[in-house]
Amino acid sequence: MRMFGIFLFIAGLSACKPAADPHLPRQNTSATPAATAASKVGAIPLPAGYVRLPQAENSYGSWLRNRPLKKDNTVYLYNRKPKNNQDAQYAVLDIDVGNKDLQQCADAAIRLRADYLYARRQYDAIAFLFTNGFNCDYRHYASGYRLQVTNRGCTWIKKSGEDFSYATFRQYLDLVYSYAGTQSLQQQLRPVPFTGIRPGHVLLQSRQPYGHAVTVMDMAYQPGTGDTIFLLAQSYMPAQDIHILKNPAHKNLSPWYSVRFSGNLETPEWTFTAADLKSF
Repeated sequence: MRMFGIFLFIAGLSACKPAADPHLPRQNTSATPAATAASKVGAIPLPAGYVRLPQAENSYGSWLRNRPLKKDNTVYLYNRKPKNNQDAQYAVLDIDVGNKDLQQCADAAIRLRADYLYARRQYDAIAFLFTNGFNCDYRHYASGYRLQVTNRGCTWIKKSGEDFSYATFRQYLDLVYSYAGTQSLQQQLRPVPFTGIRPGHVLLQSRQPYGHAVTVMDMAYQPGTGDTIFLLAQSYMPAQDIHILKNPAHKNLSPWYSVRFSGNLETPEWTFTAADLKSF
């Protein structure tokens, strides 16, 4: 039997925790000037000779490519204060972060996937695991059920009428964020070989005491060489705007990353490997 307090403690361990992390970036309180005039992810400029990888209509990859970008390139925290480090982002997605310290790294991957499914009205597909293994599905929440947590675990209790509004959907996501994290995503997502990387895949690490997750937002390739490149997006801790990452290791390619990396994949605030790629 797992005590609720222990459950909360374990859930907290699975979040991104930059304090004392060896990959913690230098702190900079100055806002980064707008790096691009692009209005959406799919308008971010490509390196010379590259073309975007075709995405099926209504696919997750197509939806991600059409996510709008903010004109203000500053990353703000949930409390509307600028993030200390303004050197990581190339562009900022126009997606609300909420007013609580909830939508962190794994939560950003959850938010993007959930928003896509909600937009497609695929309500039954919206379901995310908690760290204790409970499957929190949107259909129950929208049907008026609310979570009851006891020493014995989690159960649904009928509390109100049906409501599939976006406001209720956002309440559901805040519930998920409270009890999910990199640890639960590790349970839910399946490994993918890096040769099969596609938009919507997630680079995920869930080692203790730190974990992190970033989402593949778009891809392109060079017809002559076959080289394939991709964009990454993250939130971090504290909860903050989801943003497109720069490529600190290859500034001439930034914000794009090449699949032809060897060893580690260095992002501005985390280091991944090819073995970290996962899929919903």
